[in-house]
Amino acid sequence: MASPRFKLEFYKDRAGRQPVLEWLRDKVSISRRRAVGTALREILQEQGAAVCGTPFGRQLGRGLFEFRLREGDILLRAFCHAYGDKVILLLAAYDKGKDPSAKRQTKEIELARGRLTDWQQRHGRS
Repeated sequence: MASPRFKLEFYKDRAGRQPVLEWLRDKVSISRRRAVGTALREILQEQGAAVCGTPFGRQLGRGLFEFRLREGDILLRAFCHAYGDKVILLLAAYDKGKDPSAKRQTKEIELARGRLTDWQQRHGRS
């Protein structure tokens, strides 16, 4: 099996916590986690930010893009940043099926933007 084209990296906050990884582990059922893991591996790790040219993603501007998964009863949104030599940084994610409101989407995008700013400042990137 060939290596994926892109590497996934989970955002770590100043305390070393990985909120997206914790959300997947603690809030997502095992069956959904498998489906999400497969989608991350087979779609996001293969296409990177190019998912934005497909139904799986869209550009949000200022270095942020959205990965969309709609599979059966799964409706996931993950907010990402591409950098370096083909690395995708996962900043925030949520189950849009549980809360499809525009208010929640806006809140999650702002959370991802804040985490991206924090990550950029701590890693000397702009």
